[in-house]
Amino acid sequence: MKKLIGLLLLFAVVTSCDDKLNIEPFQQLDQAKAVSTEKDVLVTLIGAYDGLQSVNAYGGDMHTLSELTGNTEDIFFTGTFAGLSDAWKAEMAATNGDASNMWTRAYDVINRANNVLSGIDKITSSTSAKDRVEGEALFLRAAMHFEVVRLYAKTWDDGDNNTNAGVPILLQPTKTSSSADFRPRNTVAQVYQQVIDDLTRAELLLPASNSIYANKNSAAALLARVKLTQGVTGSTPTQLAALAEARNAADRVIASNRNPLAPSFASLWFTFLTNGGNSPAEYIFSMKVTNQDGVNALNTYFGIGVSSISGTAGRGDCKITAAHRAKYAVGDTRNYFEQVGSNFYSRKHLDRFGNVPLVRTAEMFLTRAEANFRLGTAVGDTPLNDVNRIRNRAGLANLTSLNGIGDILNERYLELAFEGSRLHDIKRTRGSQSGLPWNSPKLVFPIPQVEIDTNKELRQNEGY
Repeated sequence: MKKLIGLLLLFAVVTSCDDKLNIEPFQQLDQAKAVSTEKDVLVTLIGAYDGLQSVNAYGGDMHTLSELTGNTEDIFFTGTFAGLSDAWKAEMAATNGDASNMWTRAYDVINRANNVLSGIDKITSSTSAKDRVEGEALFLRAAMHFEVVRLYAKTWDDGDNNTNAGVPILLQPTKTSSSADFRPRNTVAQVYQQVIDDLTRAELLLPASNSIYANKNSAAALLARVKLTQGVTGSTPTQLAALAEARNAADRVIASNRNPLAPSFASLWFTFLTNGGNSPAEYIFSMKVTNQDGVNALNTYFGIGVSSISGTAGRGDCKITAAHRAKYAVGDTRNYFEQVGSNFYSRKHLDRFGNVPLVRTAEMFLTRAEANFRLGTAVGDTPLNDVNRIRNRAGLANLTSLNGIGDILNERYLELAFEGSRLHDIKRTRGSQSGLPWNSPKLVFPIPQVEIDTNKELRQNEGY
């Protein structure tokens, strides 16, 4: 944790032989000076997005690590990076560098968002500007708390949420590096409640449109994902209530019609090569990547250079198995793979500077379908119609009926393959990952050992 706090603090030592330029060194940031004007707050907000765009966060590592972990059924990993290889084999150690870097970056973004919120009263140009900035900072803080709790802690309802160790909740900017700033792990229940509170307020404050930044639908879509996680399989009244909230949040996104489904599955990808760097309208929230700024880690590890497609690149570390490819029906346009030699790669991630989708409208239709099916309701539309809408876009004929929840989960699996959702869906639906049960300690990331060694308030996860 000391390493983390050190990264969050601003250290400055300026020396000069001229007394007029001599500034005393300091190890503590004066918040009043850090965000003393509206411009300071706005610059800090852009810095929070920049942190979010990092390769160790939504620049792709969070997707890549969650797809790789224990997933030998869908992916054949041939890369040389030990951290990724250990994740794929479900043999991570507490010293895993990739897991450690993700943790550090997530809390860095949280700290930047907290700096914005600490200076929110400096936004005086308009009420709408103040609301927007606060909403964006809350969204960013919620997103990172949600990612770390579902990667580094037991999933929802795996035991007692009120006693299971989650992750530290940070709601104030880190200003010092003393042991007083070390935080213990809050419970899983506490972390989820904080995420929900932040997203609920963010949805209220954010505008309907906000360029490439978080907007009202971004918050509602992430809230739907959180609530679906809490809904699990709908076997208790509390889970059923969460499913209803997931359904309603997804329905709000769909009903807004601000993020309509793309006309074809293939048109969702190659955002830099064929779409001028713009994300399709179906991307409710995404990370913009350009040849001047940003890295797409999904491209780095899942992509590969294809001689016939200029602008493609990647290490080719993640090869898609025959077992996975066999799960697509004839004519399914989501059977979207590129053969290079004897190996197959996901075409979703071939574009070297392709934008990274965080959440798409197709997920909202599938969330609404699943929640409605488990609840026996038809809010917005019937589960069958929602599933068929996704199938039709993929070039498949309508189903005449749903034989069970498995039909919906299968569509979700095929639609969102290699976009970072597989591990979380396995845990939520109580499935198995390449032979590992959903609650295996091997599918929970280790708290970085450097944090454990320094912060005696933290305790490690089982198995590490």
